Amino acid sequence: MKKKEFNIKLNGLTIEELKELLSNTQGALDKMKMNHRTAEIENPLEIRTVRRNVARIQTELKKRELQA
Repeated sequence: MKKKEFNIKLNGLTIEELKELLSNTQGALDKMKMNHRTAEIENPLEIRTVRRNVARIQTELKKRELQA
């Protein structure tokens, strides 16, 4: 998913949905990192993309907390 599409998707989610998405995405990132350490993964650049998506989700959560 492209960056702009991902940000639009985040804007449509509630805080609870964002927290759930953050948890799932962080879990996926941890799993990818572990797989990368133990074996070769198909696309190592995917780790960077997922890590940045985690940061985008955290930024959106922080922005909403400051608005409330």
